[in-house]
Formats: sequence, structure tokens, C-alpha cells
Amino acid sequence: MLALPIFLVLAVSFVVVGVYLERKVSAFIQDRLGPMEVGKYGLLQLIADLLKLMQKEDIVPKAADRRLFLLAPMVIFASVFAGYAVLPLTPDLQGATTDVGVFYLMAIVSVDVIGIMMAGWGSNNKYSLLGAMRSVAQIISYEIPLGLTILCAVMIGQTLNLQDMSFQQGIYAEETNYLFGLKFLNIDVTNWGGIFSWNILRNPFLLIAYIVFFITTLAESNRAPFDLPEGESELVGGYNTEYSGMRFALLMLSEYAMMLLVSFLGAILFLGSWNTPLPNLGPLRLADWTSGLPGTAWGNITGFFWLFSKAMLAILLQMWVRWTFPRVRVDQMMFLCWKVLTPIGLVLLLISGVWRLLMI
Repeated sequence: MLALPIFLVLAVSFVVVGVYLERKVSAFIQDRLGPMEVGKYGLLQLIADLLKLMQKEDIVPKAADRRLFLLAPMVIFASVFAGYAVLPLTPDLQGATTDVGVFYLMAIVSVDVIGIMMAGWGSNNKYSLLGAMRSVAQIISYEIPLGLTILCAVMIGQTLNLQDMSFQQGIYAEETNYLFGLKFLNIDVTNWGGIFSWNILRNPFLLIAYIVFFITTLAESNRAPFDLPEGESELVGGYNTEYSGMRFALLMLSEYAMMLLVSFLGAILFLGSWNTPLPNLGPLRLADWTSGLPGTAWGNITGFFWLFSKAMLAILLQMWVRWTFPRVRVDQMMFLCWKVLTPIGLVLLLISGVWRLLMI
């Protein structure tokens, strides 16, 4: 149970760092300075913003459905943070050691659709309702290719347990890993470890699956260029238009927590989880030195470092995409989902099944 409060502290701390980091990254991309006035390098700007939000009045519109309006941020917050319960942080630190962790994660994160619809409907505001309807359509649609790419990794690993999937992608794998997953080459890379044991190289087609996964997680997190549910140009702020104070902060906290959650999940499924990217090369035992044995303090420290580093790289990529690509239209968003990503996901799922049967 120690992992659950650690995840909660980690997610909240990331929001504090992530908002500042996003401001600085966007400033760098746009050739600006970003926050500079409050504290050195603007480090205290977020604290000032949090104090402002805590002091703002919690306003409930007179015409709103009060119960739905007040409950919606809690539903969104709870559904996102419940997803952290099954993630493995290190070889020994995990929340719930369930054998259906992937299934649980996909199911519980989908609940935030209900919270978003509650927020839009309960606000009794046409802009909020339109934003909520867009979000529901977007999230439900993109869950199809997202689920297909996750199933690709599950099919290769033959397990729904995220910790078991993590052990398969390193030097502690019980199953023999072959170079690029090609058994007929008879090149055993299990003792090499590092990137050679990651799922994206156990089945090279999973690299394409990870790209599809990354695109769909942008849509699931309402991140640009898929931030149509809160398109400022036509919807003011989308489903959170009527929220103020700490309830607004709770919605923003949930968005950044979702970013971190899907980044962790992508690293676990495709990028070796808490395993090191450095392989053993002859006498140079990089994987051994930078992994550490399970059950040891060094193993847990290095495991957390590698997993968090991979997740942060994915988050930086999400921020880079946000400040690079323009917002797509609704029809373009649906075209990409149903006519591009979903067929690609189906083909990748077929390839993964054949690959597991013949190659591994």
C-alpha cells in the first residue's frame, strides 16, 4: 500500500513542476522568456497562482444543477488518480498487484467521460455542454485505436499484469528474448538486456503501435492539437467554463495527472518500463550496473529513475506537439480516428498475433 501515497504525492508534485515546465517550454519554442517576475526565473509563479485559486470564491451558477456541478470535478479527479493504483514504479514497488491491471486501467480511466459530461450538463451553459459533448465523442472514439495498440503489447507479452510485462523487458526476463523477436536468427539477447529487450524491439511493429498510442493519448488527455473540448476560440473554455477557484484547479490537476498516467503506461507497455535502456556489451555490463537486483535499494532507485525519465520524455514530447501543431477541426479529428488510426491498429493487432505465434 506504500505505492499509493507515493503515486499521489508524485502526481501532485508533477503538476507543480509540469505547469512551470510547460510555460518555459512554450516560451522557448515561441522565443519568449515565460514566467520571470515572481521569484528567480519565475519559480514562484505557480505558488502565486495556487494561492490566488485558493482565495477565489467557489461560484455555482444559479441556473446550474448544483449536485452535478459540484460532483463532476471529484468524479474526474477520482477516475484519473484511481488509474495509478496498478502501475509498477520499481521491481518491488507497485500499488495493487492485480493480474488484470491493463483491463482495470482502461476501464477506470474511461469513467472520466462521465465526469466531463456531468460538468457540461450541470453547468447549464451551451458552451460547456458543447465542450462536454465534443470531449465525450473524442474520448470514446479514440479509446478504440488506443485499446488496439494496448492489446498489441498484451498479445506479445501474453499477460495483463503490468509488473509481469515489466520483467519481460529486461535482463530478469524468464522468457528468452531474441534479437528483433526473430527466433529463427537464434540470437539470444536476454542477457544483453537494455533496449534490445524492450517491446518495441521484441516486435519492431510495436514502434508503430507506440506512435499510434502516443497520438491517441493526446486525444484522451484533451491535449493539443486535440484540445477541441476546450477550444477557446469558439467555446470560451469548454466544459470547465463555469468553474472557478479550487474546482477549476482540480480539473487542471486531473489533466496533468492524466498526462503523467498515459506517459507511465506508454513506458511500461512499450519502452521497457523501469528497465535500463543500456545493454550489456561484452565485458561492459551496463545493464547489470544500471539495473540493480530486485529486492535491493539500488534496484528500486534505478528502476524509479528510468521509469520516471521515460515518462518525462514523453511529457516533453506532448508539450512540444502542443506548441507546434495547430488545432484540428472536428471532422479532421474523427477522420484520423476512424479512417486512419483504427485500421492501422487492427492491422498491427493482426501482425502482433502472427508475430507471437511464429517469431517468439
